[in-house]
Amino acid sequence: MAWFIRKKTNVSKSDEREKHVRTEGLWTKCEGCGQVIWRKTLEENFNVCPKCDYHFRIDATTRLRLLFDGPWQEHDRNLFSTDPLGFVDSKPYSERLEAMRKATGLPDAVISASGTLAGRPVNICSMELKFIGGSMGSVVGEKLTRAIERSIETRHPIIIVSASGGARMQEGAISLMQLAKISAALMRLDEARVPFISVLTDPTTGGVTASFAMLGDLNIAEPGALIGFAGPRVIEQTIRQKLPEGFQRSEFLLQHGFLDSVVRRPELKNFIARSLDFFCGTVAQS
Repeated sequence: MAWFIRKKTNVSKSDEREKHVRTEGLWTKCEGCGQVIWRKTLEENFNVCPKCDYHFRIDATTRLRLLFDGPWQEHDRNLFSTDPLGFVDSKPYSERLEAMRKATGLPDAVISASGTLAGRPVNICSMELKFIGGSMGSVVGEKLTRAIERSIETRHPIIIVSASGGARMQEGAISLMQLAKISAALMRLDEARVPFISVLTDPTTGGVTASFAMLGDLNIAEPGALIGFAGPRVIEQTIRQKLPEGFQRSEFLLQHGFLDSVVRRPELKNFIARSLDFFCGTVAQS
């Protein structure tokens, strides 16, 4: 009865692996609706689910690519954290930093760059969530402060895209100092009447929310973004009450006056461009 058995001939294990690799990563599953999406289709749709409009998280470089008209100039890439506390948890902080640098190709959790957005010169700082949760340490604080000071000097608007779990515990009080440092720089920016647009993405929490992320002349967020100081589970355990539906999501914050607008990612660049036309026109008239 062996006549119906098809024998594989000249098929090596390497061929089988190659066949598997060719299809691996071509599809992804939406966390919002469970739809299986062709990855290329997802990327062409700004990493937004075409069925339920769920906004996938994107990295800092992709964010800059979506906002800038073309190539940009990166600033302050030579800044590195020095592990001021010699912090050790499951492993030394210095080793964690090195691992993150290799994994992301970035020196720290933010990219500071300048270029044009809809033809207008701007400075954009984009945070990288994959670098220790986008946490804000001394380098993030310094790069943001320098970007703000650069905007004051050139009078170019600044856009900061937040994606962060908050202050970086491995740097202790040095990390917390960045909240006041960046906020003070933003006050000088306001006095110089240079626009600052804050874009809050999923998630924006902790000390980042408690400082610069909520200090924009215009605070806008992507749909469904988690935005808050303490997390919802911590709050529920503290007040011993069930939180409202959608609590700390961008739509909830917009409804309660903490945001100026919630904007879909495909429309974000044009929305910012129109906003800058308004701000810069108003400044010029005054």
